[in-house]
Amino acid sequence: MKYTVKHLLTLLLLPTVFWAQHTIKGTFSPAQDYEIALLYRVTPTVSEYITNAKINEDGSFEIKLDSTAKKGMYRLVYAIPQEDYNFDIIYNGKEDIELTFNSETGVEFLSSIENKLLTSYTNSMSMVTYSIGKFFSEQSTDTLALAKIFQTQKDTQKSYEDTAKDYIVLEFIKANKPYIPEGFEDVKTYVNNLKKHYFDYVDFTNKTLQSSNFLEEKMLNYVFGMTIDSDDEIVNYKHNIDVVCKAMKEAPNEVKRILLVSLWQQMVDLNFESVANYIAENYLMDIAVDLNDQELLNSLIQFSNISVGKLAPDFSFEITQDGKNTSTKLSEIEGFDKYIIVFWSSTCSHCLDEIPELHTYIKNQQNVKVIAIGLEDEPYNWKRLTYNYPEFIHVYGEGKWENEIGNNYAVSSTPTYFILDKDKKIIAKPEDFEALKKVFDKN
Repeated sequence: MKYTVKHLLTLLLLPTVFWAQHTIKGTFSPAQDYEIALLYRVTPTVSEYITNAKINEDGSFEIKLDSTAKKGMYRLVYAIPQEDYNFDIIYNGKEDIELTFNSETGVEFLSSIENKLLTSYTNSMSMVTYSIGKFFSEQSTDTLALAKIFQTQKDTQKSYEDTAKDYIVLEFIKANKPYIPEGFEDVKTYVNNLKKHYFDYVDFTNKTLQSSNFLEEKMLNYVFGMTIDSDDEIVNYKHNIDVVCKAMKEAPNEVKRILLVSLWQQMVDLNFESVANYIAENYLMDIAVDLNDQELLNSLIQFSNISVGKLAPDFSFEITQDGKNTSTKLSEIEGFDKYIIVFWSSTCSHCLDEIPELHTYIKNQQNVKVIAIGLEDEPYNWKRLTYNYPEFIHVYGEGKWENEIGNNYAVSSTPTYFILDKDKKIIAKPEDFEALKKVFDKN
């Protein structure tokens, strides 16, 4: 569009309310690690992209907010994946916000009553919590000293609630109120009460809390931080998940889905498959059905199907015997103590390194059979390479990432390994060839 002098004058004479009212600015360090800052307005179920700003050579950036910017929760994203590299900002529509961010120390707000209040509150309560922990760790018998610490905690909480009464940050301060004893408690009683009352002030139906990282952080801190009278880590996690789900019972299913998918993914990433499946089977699948979220339901079922201890998903393929092609299935192959299913590709550099090593290694293993599934767009180069590995059963995975076998095994990269026992149950899912060797070396 071509602008004339008339157009320019018209723009300059528009009411000033149209232009930026407030700014979010700051500095990232080390500056060379960052390129762009993206701003989102966050609601309980949606993150709405607002704008972005280039991060300059000195690490500085500035985002101008116009009069249409609504007060509430915002999120600044500074790297990918976005869900890992971000922090929340409270914007009340009345103030500029200035901050610094360091990759090691995190975010510090230089101006903004809302955000500085939250930081100050968090730091103050952390100091009191440290004093309580120090008292118990030193096994002190000075009950009067402990009573004073608890009184300080109570006074600090009330002081910040009073100070924040006209601000959005009050929602976070109230929700973070800890259990505070009225009198002396020994360490065991105190810890049990902390666990019992952990969610007393956390309102999972509060839209401000839902629009921030607060509820997720509370959930994760409880699940991974609280222990019960059991040495079994898995038992602890499952118990804590039940407590969390009871606390969020009144929250909308859309919010429960967001929180529990995050927790499920944490367990997947940490290789706690039984816990991930516990979340899915007891909570998430029902939510997916209620929300008609077929994609989530399929993902949960698929992950369960390829978990350690499950029977490996069956598939058909052709083998050549006596010059003839014969159709068979994974379930029909017999006579071996272990099986390795490896998904690879003739265009994958890591595969071209690891597959020859696997072929050599297996020659020294007793009664092990490898089923090598080549995920390919075309068969010619794959077929040529298969002659180098005569010890393997070779399966052509036509369609590469759209191949049905690969999809049933949730393959997203190559090489991907599965180790099965003689009954075709999955006993390990090593990340690479070195991890695969460790599995066999243990036996």
